Amino acid sequence: MSSLASANQSSGEPEDYSYGNWYIDEPTSGGEASSPDKTIPACQHSFPPSLYHTCLAPLSLAVILLLSLLVKRRRRLCLGCWHGTFGLPSPLDFLAEESGQLVPVAVFGILFTNLCVLGFDEDPLPFLPISSSANQGYWKTLALLYYPALYYPLIACATVRHQAGYILGCLLSWAHCGIQIWHKVECPQTLKVYRYYSLLVCLPLLSGLGFLSLWYPVQLLRSWGGKKMAVTGSEVMEESYHGEYLRHVLSGKRSKSSSTVTNPSFPSRVLFCFLSYIYIPQRGFRLPLKLILSATLAVITIYQEALLLLVAFVPNLQKARAGITEEVTYLLAGFGLVLSEDKLEVIELVKYYLWALEVCYVSALVLSCLLTFLMLTRSMVTHRANLRAWHCGATLDGCPQLQRQGMSATAIFCWMSFSGYQTAFVCLGFFLQQVIFFLGFVMLTFLVIIPILYGRNLLLFHMLESIWPFCLTLVLAVILQNLAARWVFLERRELTNRKALFAITFLFFPINVLVGIMVGIGRMVISILFNTVHFCQLDLSLLGRGVGTLDPGYRTYYYYLKMEVSQSHPAVRAFCFLLLQLPGSRGLAVAQASLRPSEVEEGIHLLPTKNPARNATKSKQSRVRWGLAYTLIRNPSLLAFRKKSLAGPLVNGSQPSPPNP
Repeated sequence: MSSLASANQSSGEPEDYSYGNWYIDEPTSGGEASSPDKTIPACQHSFPPSLYHTCLAPLSLAVILLLSLLVKRRRRLCLGCWHGTFGLPSPLDFLAEESGQLVPVAVFGILFTNLCVLGFDEDPLPFLPISSSANQGYWKTLALLYYPALYYPLIACATVRHQAGYILGCLLSWAHCGIQIWHKVECPQTLKVYRYYSLLVCLPLLSGLGFLSLWYPVQLLRSWGGKKMAVTGSEVMEESYHGEYLRHVLSGKRSKSSSTVTNPSFPSRVLFCFLSYIYIPQRGFRLPLKLILSATLAVITIYQEALLLLVAFVPNLQKARAGITEEVTYLLAGFGLVLSEDKLEVIELVKYYLWALEVCYVSALVLSCLLTFLMLTRSMVTHRANLRAWHCGATLDGCPQLQRQGMSATAIFCWMSFSGYQTAFVCLGFFLQQVIFFLGFVMLTFLVIIPILYGRNLLLFHMLESIWPFCLTLVLAVILQNLAARWVFLERRELTNRKALFAITFLFFPINVLVGIMVGIGRMVISILFNTVHFCQLDLSLLGRGVGTLDPGYRTYYYYLKMEVSQSHPAVRAFCFLLLQLPGSRGLAVAQASLRPSEVEEGIHLLPTKNPARNATKSKQSRVRWGLAYTLIRNPSLLAFRKKSLAGPLVNGSQPSPPNP
């Protein structure tokens, strides 16, 4: 250092103490800037985003107006004017299991991807000139309402089930998809976060728009080919699902795959435990549409967040590792850290430590993705089990006690917000897992693995060496108490040697206090890990059994299930379908074509007949029959004195067969 200073003074040049010379990314005298982002050329779109939104927003509004002409709403005040009034087309039926699932999944994926891009967008509303960035928060809040309205026609064109709707859907999907691909081909690299981040983040959006660009033409060709989907056809399709479900539930026949082995082998047990965490579809059962949408949005959330965490940390860490020079030795010496006397060895060690830090980060990211996917698949199994239990009349464990039956405003609100809550919980849970696992991997690597490999910086081992008598005492105390409880104080499942038990309990009280501190730390760590891993599951309460209702996620899930079961119960839907198929109705021929004659006849016989006299005396007859049954059970000898006609069918309350003519 002194020689370097004397050389500078002898040369006559004044020393520069400015902070600009301490930056790693500063270009050297013989080279250019080392930052790769500065080499990205400025790119201007030939069709700017402002013009894109200026054209597509009025087009979407025009499509909504045209679709409203195709949708008729029956109003009380004008039942006869134009066969009904115009109405806004519904995006989709969230409570119908037979409605299309691919189009809603694609449109929701497109919408959520735009919301992810909106967080880093400088122009949240490109068609509006925003001069200052001070009010960008207000414009982004307004954009949260703009993008759902922009993509509303993409999903509404599919629900109209009309050729005009399919034609408009083709035009909209082709326009959106063509312009998005055009933008990404023209400018694949940007300066946001990472050079290819804007391209990778839009992959779900491009996939959804590409699917819609192919789906609408296919539906249009089918409608031109004479394969229109009428209302009766959709009703028959819904009945076919519910009928299949009820026939499978009421059949009582076990499938061959459900047979279990009395003494399964160890590989079979391992395979069964593994498959129990994977969703396996069951015959005659379909998950509700909102659950499928929630699962899809959760997968997109994992992809978007993992991509952001990866490109925001790893490239910068790689640049820092590539720009390490000899100045890092003086920086470490200023903090009192001397890794080695050789500067080159110090540089290699720092690069190696940064590489280990990168490996820890990527490993934590991969582990977080795998655990989140595993918890989501486990949630699908739990959703199916809970729905089937509710269909049978059961309730969830630890669910809130309802004071009144029927629907409530809370249930409707929870049903509407379920998908949004699920997406947000997955986002927060994934971030928490990434932070905790990264810190855990860093501690394991720099306190255990690297010190063992290099034999230096053994801080953890030195600390354990100083307190090993204390740790050994605690371990021996726990082992001794367990052995005494098993071999001294327990004999044939009875408590023995009570005096010795009381003496050891008193003597080991101070040690058990210290052991309790260690166990409490372990309990806290296990609770943190468990709640972090299961944070994305709304079907599992993170609180105790008695206070499960205080968990807003679990409460939302409970009311969501209540709404789904009350509005789309398969048995109720099948029964209502039979009620609608009255003689002379328009859908009777279609229903009879889809059902067997015996099933139709049985369903008609189950319908209640309108008999006022019978309804008036129903309660009285019920009381008489229950009294008769109780009397006959208590006095079996009275059966011999009853009429033969009453000893048969009327004992169980059924009607006698009519006499033959």
